[in-house]
This record gives sequence, structure tokens and C-alpha cells, in this order.
Amino acid sequence: MKKLRFGIDIDGTVTSPSTFVPYLNESFQLNITLEDIKEYDLYPLVSVPKEEFDQWFINNEPKIYTASPLAEGANIVLQKWAKEFELYFISARGSHLLELTKEWFANNGLSFDHIDLIGTHDKISAAKKYKVDLFFEDKHDNAVMIHEQCGIPVLLFDTPYNRDPIPEGVIRVADWNEAYTWVNKWAKSTIVR
Repeated sequence: MKKLRFGIDIDGTVTSPSTFVPYLNESFQLNITLEDIKEYDLYPLVSVPKEEFDQWFINNEPKIYTASPLAEGANIVLQKWAKEFELYFISARGSHLLELTKEWFANNGLSFDHIDLIGTHDKISAAKKYKVDLFFEDKHDNAVMIHEQCGIPVLLFDTPYNRDPIPEGVIRVADWNEAYTWVNKWAKSTIVR
């Protein structure tokens, strides 16, 4: 029997959404918390030119991604799901970070069927290409577009930066435990395409 296939974002979904906070505070002499991040783009929080911030991000990506903490409960839930579902991780990270990302998965005891670092936030074509049945995301517009364009449910992990209204079919969850409960109910009533 064919398994259900999940499309799963990495940063802010599998990793803690507060991952970047200490790096921003240290590098830009800020004193922010996750609650201060009201939009997905981090640039408005800093007082440097955009080009300078973009370069800072590129320079610090490997260090930040290597040390990214897991979102609470993610490892337990994903380890359980690895036994019964196909886990396709689809991330906006650039493909040059693939080995580092695979190493992070191994270091955190996470299994995967596939990792695709697409280098863009537009995950619709990847979701269609891999024929995912359900998607997990933290970026509001991504969640809405994936749901609308792919016709699949999307679980949106609640953060201060994604609290705009959501359509039916995008389901806001507080954490991985809530996602686990929702998925277990949904999977029982879903026919694999």
C-alpha cells in the first residue's frame, strides 16, 4: 500500500522559529525575542542597509543552520512518522547547504525520504513534483499558496510573524504535538492518491 507523503519545511517548522534571534541580537546589538518578529522578513528589525544585511545572512547561514535547535517535540513526532509516512523536506535554503543540512538531520536523529533545498520560498512546484499529500510550513503566504495551488491541507505552525487570517484548508497548529494529533485523525480518513 502506498504511504502518505508529507512535504515539510525545515526552518521555523522543524527548527525552532527563534533560531535567528540570538544571532541578530549579537550581530546588530538588539535585544529582541521571537515575540518581536511580526513579519517573516528579518531585515526590518536591523538598522543597516539591505545589501549589508543580505551579506551578513549569507556569511552566517552555515553557522546558524549547523546549530539550529529543533522545534519542541519535532524529533519525537518525526521519528514516529518516519515509520509510517514518506517525509520529503522542502526548504528555501540554497542547494549548496545540502551536506550541512543532511549532517544536521543525522546529528538530530531525524530520518528523511528526501531533502530538496530549492533556493526559493516558492514551494508549489516542488510540492506538485513530489505529489505531497500534506504540507507543513511556518511562512503564511507559502501555506496559503500551497493549499490553493495544490489542493492539499497545510499545517501552519503558529508564530508571531504568521498570524494573518487563513483560509479553510490551512490549519494553524501551536506545536508538533498538536500537529501529531491532527495528522492522526486526518490520515485515518484519507485515501492515498
